[in-house]
Amino acid sequence: MRIALSVSDKEKAKGPSSPYFRALLAVGAAPEELALVTAADARRVRAGDLDGILFAGGGDLAPALYGEREKYANLRVDRARDEFELALLEAALHHRLPVLGICRGLQMINVKFGGTLYQDLKGDAATELEHQQAGSRSDATHAVTLTDTESHLAAAFRGSCQVNSLHHQAIKRLGRPAAQSLRAAGCGLRVTARSEDGLVEAVEAADDYPYLVAVQWHPEEMTDRPEQRKILEQFLTRCRDYAARRGENAP
Repeated sequence: MRIALSVSDKEKAKGPSSPYFRALLAVGAAPEELALVTAADARRVRAGDLDGILFAGGGDLAPALYGEREKYANLRVDRARDEFELALLEAALHHRLPVLGICRGLQMINVKFGGTLYQDLKGDAATELEHQQAGSRSDATHAVTLTDTESHLAAAFRGSCQVNSLHHQAIKRLGRPAAQSLRAAGCGLRVTARSEDGLVEAVEAADDYPYLVAVQWHPEEMTDRPEQRKILEQFLTRCRDYAARRGENAP
């Protein structure tokens, strides 16, 4: 089995100390099954060789990707990462790989499907909650409420759960699969959780796509909480199932 963890250059430099890497180890992955990848690895990363992809947090997507100009000086854009991850996601959907998005990963997935983002919550949205917490990254600071009891997320928790909050952007308009390549994958998006002030906190594939889950919070920082572990365990199980099927179909 091979899972790619798409991260920033700074995160990749942490190696096995990366919280994303450690979190998957904590729920049963082996070190040799995981690979931290960045845009610099674009030539050697092929979705057809993988059994799952985790799109991690990090900087901001270029607003031009969702039809806007940059409005705020606090944006941290990495166009190389944007282009790498958007292409990798499209290839993942073609191969019907299990996909987990975290924070930026959720936002990138939404943009790929034609959605838009609040470039900065303080400037663009009248949110009641503080979504960029100042304390420890593992602290829970607000609740999210499940909005779809038939979702994959419903297997991790029912009703609501407490999460951390480390983002200054969020989904504004939910994406739809406008591109022919995405429609061919049989995959749209649906909202599966919201925060108390109404922001989208989780999305999943809306159609018959096997497994695409993305959350706005950081479960990898909260693996001591059962519901956060379940999200990661569920992803890992889906990757193992995919690897088993791929092995059965190998020539």
